[in-house]
Amino acid sequence: MAMPASPAPISTIEELLALPDDGLRHELLDGVHVVTPAPEYPHQTVLSEILVALHKALEGHAELQVLASPADIVLSPRTLVQPDLFVIRRQPGQRIRKWRDVGVPLLAIEFLSPSTAARDRGAKRRIYQRAGVAEYWIVDLDARLVERWRPGDERPEVVSEELVWEPLPTVTARLDLPALFARVLGEPA
Repeated sequence: MAMPASPAPISTIEELLALPDDGLRHELLDGVHVVTPAPEYPHQTVLSEILVALHKALEGHAELQVLASPADIVLSPRTLVQPDLFVIRRQPGQRIRKWRDVGVPLLAIEFLSPSTAARDRGAKRRIYQRAGVAEYWIVDLDARLVERWRPGDERPEVVSEELVWEPLPTVTARLDLPALFARVLGEPA
């Protein structure tokens, strides 16, 4: 009896994009294909709160846009990521028609889950830093904090109270993390 053929490994963005839609999140991290299941409910509720807060902070600044995945953000020839949330900067008159037109986000945000924590803190962090993402936030729902990384950082800034983000001199987003986590997740145990 013949053994079934194993599918060839996915190692290029073109191969990744040719996969049939299966409802899962597929990424290519420095040539390594990773698949992530749908997030849990608490992940999505905190994501929604942060999305709304960032959207409000960016009102009136059409050059900045906050988006949520699924999105195929290409950071290098062998790297396609799907950050949970991200903010892009659009040049005046720029029409974005494809994900490849987005470029490097100003801010990328990942929400930890047991299946993604090591990757979010390891490979993805290094990829975002190397690509020049101005800030990378890792939202830890269990610890009720945000790890903030910038391109040159060797250690994160750990924020558990007010998280302030100033992408432009005229734009400031303020997130009261204890209030946000209490509102969405309930009082800490």
